[in-house]
Amino acid sequence: MKFSANLGFLWSDLSLVDAIHAAKAAGFDAVECHWPYDTPAPDVAAALAETNLRMLGLNTSRGDVAAGENGLSALPGREADARAAIDQALSYADAIGTPNVHVMAGFAEGDAALAAFQANLTYACEQAAALDVTILIEPLNHYDAPGYFLTTTDQARRIIETVSHTNLKLMFDCYHVQLMEGCISRRLQALAPIIGHIQFASVPDRGPPDDGELNYSYIFGIISQLGWDVPLGAEYRPKTGTNATLGWLHRAGWS
Repeated sequence: MKFSANLGFLWSDLSLVDAIHAAKAAGFDAVECHWPYDTPAPDVAAALAETNLRMLGLNTSRGDVAAGENGLSALPGREADARAAIDQALSYADAIGTPNVHVMAGFAEGDAALAAFQANLTYACEQAAALDVTILIEPLNHYDAPGYFLTTTDQARRIIETVSHTNLKLMFDCYHVQLMEGCISRRLQALAPIIGHIQFASVPDRGPPDDGELNYSYIFGIISQLGWDVPLGAEYRPKTGTNATLGWLHRAGWS
């Protein structure tokens, strides 16, 4: 099993460049991040080359965070802003060799929001195809992100089927899916054909995976049986310094 360090949470006290080096020193196989845009892309590309790591994914901009925004693509009337955020993410991903871009839906509801999201995803997929980039959508749980448009894997599956682009996939975050739906193993098996990336954290506290109500030894075994060979994203919140939480990383049978 291979693992990717999500640098949005792990080593968040370091610069993105230094966090990439920390992930390499800790033994991760890849990295991923949320919003890298404050760091020049050439600096990130250089750090990735120096460590021989790949940045597996990044997110589109949340929008006006001070105003409470958490994504733009499902907001009716904000198509220009949403597509500018998509263009920004794809340009950055292309500059650093990142294969996945997570298009964030935002806080919205209703048919108009669905239509806006699907139209913006169609745009994203068309632009991403020329760059050989996969577009990801991720259901978020309504405890951490109340009011977020995309909340379940069934909803995501319907959107993926409707948009009908081969480079639109599901970001399957075990933490969010467990809180909203449960049945992690069965859902992984059923959704495997449309999954583009898998993330994990303990439930319910979103800490390291060696605690909580999910047995990740078993879940990682299921993922391995599915033939998954892409690094899994460790997107958890360290309760102490990140290095002190990495006992799970080299556990027998996990890596």
